[in-house]
Amino acid sequence: MKIIDAHVHFSEIDSFIKTAKDISLVDYSSDGYNDEFTKNNVVMSIGMGLEETGEGNFPDSSCNNPMLLDLETRKPDNMNMCIGINPDKLIGINKDEELSNIEKYIINKEAVGLKIYAGYYHYHVYDHIYTPIYELAKRYGMPIVIHSGDTYSERGLLKFSQPLDVDEIAVKYRGVNFIIAHLGDPWVMDCAEVIYKNSNVYADISGLIVGDKKEVKRVRNRKLFVEHIKRALVYANDYKKILYGSDWPLVDTKAYIEFVKKIIPRKYHEDVFYNNARKVFNIK
Repeated sequence: MKIIDAHVHFSEIDSFIKTAKDISLVDYSSDGYNDEFTKNNVVMSIGMGLEETGEGNFPDSSCNNPMLLDLETRKPDNMNMCIGINPDKLIGINKDEELSNIEKYIINKEAVGLKIYAGYYHYHVYDHIYTPIYELAKRYGMPIVIHSGDTYSERGLLKFSQPLDVDEIAVKYRGVNFIIAHLGDPWVMDCAEVIYKNSNVYADISGLIVGDKKEVKRVRNRKLFVEHIKRALVYANDYKKILYGSDWPLVDTKAYIEFVKKIIPRKYHEDVFYNNARKVFNIK
């Protein structure tokens, strides 16, 4: 079965580098990516653009728009990109220049989507600061991935990463597809309701576990955790709106694929692991 990983990272972020080295035990490099993904038949991925101007600075207000994939000079050939948005630079005298830079990447087809880091940056997704981003997405038919749930930085504020917030923009921008990242965990039932209610809202199931093979195995055997996720998937009631993602390099790829296979009924594997990402990100 071919797999598209709809949520990976390839950015020189200090926390990613340290997690890969000490926790997930992943070779966080283009060679490591190619080896790990080829072995597991991951034929394509979507990298989330993200940058920091100094070690440990993310979320970083100083980064210019858009934030890209900067781990190495050349990213893997089969990695597409969601360009990251720094909302702190969408105000002030340089706002138009920042928006123009974002639009150039869209026009030049260097991106398949946009990424909003709700919670990391301290704005609700329905804040007017994001209005120009939604208008760009509407104009060019670009999906928007929205971080939701727990933040990987203590500097994040959880009140800004609630999946219920997505309902407001989903209603206002019916022509834009939104993907709630991480199933909004731990607020998975709120995420499920937003998916269920809105035809233009999807979710990826990346980042539900962080760790190496042993840690994934340990967590997947915790009945309460597995049921916590499965309950939301059942309530959402549409596996055509769920996308496989790993949050690599934060987890071992093979182990995470096996975990997802456990929580998704077999008859929906082709959709969750491959078809849905192709549809939402308009991948030919």
